[in-house]
Amino acid sequence: MACDWMLVDGSSVIFRAFHGVPTTVRAPDGRPVNAVMGILDRLGRLIADRRPHRVAVAGDEDWRPRWRVDLLPEYKAHRAAEPVPPALIPQLPVIDAFLGAIGIDVVGAPDYEAEDVIATWAALASGSVEIVSGDRDLFALVEDPRVRVLYPERGGLAVVDEAEVTRRYGIPGRCYGDFAILRGDPSDGLPGLRGVGAVGAAQLIRRHGDVAALLRDGHLADRDRDYLERATRVARPASHLELGLPEGRRDAYPADAAALDALVERHGQRGACERLLQALALDR
Repeated sequence: MACDWMLVDGSSVIFRAFHGVPTTVRAPDGRPVNAVMGILDRLGRLIADRRPHRVAVAGDEDWRPRWRVDLLPEYKAHRAAEPVPPALIPQLPVIDAFLGAIGIDVVGAPDYEAEDVIATWAALASGSVEIVSGDRDLFALVEDPRVRVLYPERGGLAVVDEAEVTRRYGIPGRCYGDFAILRGDPSDGLPGLRGVGAVGAAQLIRRHGDVAALLRDGHLADRDRDYLERATRVARPASHLELGLPEGRRDAYPADAAALDALVERHGQRGACERLLQALALDR
């Protein structure tokens, strides 16, 4: 069944495209364009398979926002230790240019991450929403029957709804954000509550309902209370950004045929562009 909105975590998909397509994929002048080819192909397959009425890509204007680090210094520390691969950096503006010429909206927000843009859009959107991301943070936005996450795994895309969150973690389906704060998440630099792992975090969620209730009713050491108060502000995707919904759909594709022809001439990828355009032209 087609969804009303497909919201794509651009950084997540781009990184997977970069690592999933060999760097031997080159432009006519020899520059690597593996990430360019990868994201065009992935978007084409996603749109053809899921048939969204509207689609938009969220970008990271800030990979590790200062305000989050000030609250929790460990937050995504690996992003400082593991910079963007050098071969990917020059491909990022090329990807933006291709998507703009094709007619797919790419939007970011200063001082915020793609997950915050998606959370804001999901709060504003009417109808059904499918979020495409390999970032489990976005499981916090799952809301039956309206919002679910398409999460890439070895066997393909897992459709994560509230029942799937419950199956995986043994918690109510809308509680993943609280669960991650309590359990901890090394990928985000969240240390978790002292002495609490996945089982203990699920038990606390089932007993108290959420972190807010635990802070109100639980017997916590000052150190633990301080961590929970800071982590609650840091870890959840922000949904209050001053953004409107993008158009998400064009009357005709590509949006700028001349610009797209010039990009294809310089960077190649005519086949990947044509497949994406064909997917966008399918009846919704």
